[in-house]
Amino acid sequence: MAKSTEQAITEPTINNASHIQSPDPDYGYEVFQIGSYTFRRDEYFVRVTYPKGTYVVDAGNFLRAMMRDVAWGFFYGWVNFDDVFGTVNHYSSVDVFVGSYNAGYKSAGTDFVERFDANKLLACFKALLSDWTNAGFDPFAAPLETGTPYGSKNGNNDTAVNFQRELAERFVGLEGDTELRTDERGFAVNRHFSDVDQSEPEVHAAPGFEGQLSAFSLFRYLSRSPVTWNPSIVSLVGESAYCPTSEEHILPIQHGNDRVEWFLQLTDEITWQIADKNTAAPKAIVTMKAGDISSMPADIQHRGFSPKRSMLLVWENMTPGLELRYGSGELPPTAAEF
Repeated sequence: MAKSTEQAITEPTINNASHIQSPDPDYGYEVFQIGSYTFRRDEYFVRVTYPKGTYVVDAGNFLRAMMRDVAWGFFYGWVNFDDVFGTVNHYSSVDVFVGSYNAGYKSAGTDFVERFDANKLLACFKALLSDWTNAGFDPFAAPLETGTPYGSKNGNNDTAVNFQRELAERFVGLEGDTELRTDERGFAVNRHFSDVDQSEPEVHAAPGFEGQLSAFSLFRYLSRSPVTWNPSIVSLVGESAYCPTSEEHILPIQHGNDRVEWFLQLTDEITWQIADKNTAAPKAIVTMKAGDISSMPADIQHRGFSPKRSMLLVWENMTPGLELRYGSGELPPTAAEF
């Protein structure tokens, strides 16, 4: 795929060499290697060794970010685990970088990037996530809803790390499409949404249109979301997708957009920290309350903070090749110019 001009990095050659080493003798976790990267963890920290040094990060933060990167299939563009480490999706291949979008690392010459086949990198990351997630810890859950990520190797929680987000092909509730969330399907009402009306609208189709109409309560649907910061797709018209999600605590990644996306705050409040995508320099702080709408530009990264579980509707344009048009400058990074 052609390279975006926004990525001020040398075009890497795809490197897919990978293997799993023996478990660490002290802590029991597998040591993973792919290309020039080696991933190790102990009771508290993850250490990523690369040709120019070692990057160290809190194990809990790393697992929560890795969970989103894996579950979202590297998502649209940049998944920054923090200001230093992350991935860039090219939709068939993926860059893994250290400091490539951090002004300090760039100026010190300690930045590094390597490109991998998307499927092979995803397999490596899935294996890492499975081995490094202990029993009792769910990296998809809010901190108050799960156990600790710390300590030596202690079983696994593959049920949690293999959770599949729901992606409607047309519309939730249509015959053969994503089903409504119910107690019977294992979707209980979240503790913060106990006041949400659980009734559903009635649909009466005219003769000949049975099975072609659907309606559902989006608030009820989101009140039964078992995970946080994990957008599902509830409707898809052409390449236009409505991707609502429930948010609590901190978005574990800093999402760097490769296209414009829209946010509609449905309930409560989220504060967004906005930074420059290429340097991580702070740009703005935006607090969205229920009813607020914002457009996130294609040249920023953002991280959200939600003090109470809230509902957010994300509107995504999934048109193939859109990232190239923004990256080349054909399209301005904002939705409107004044």
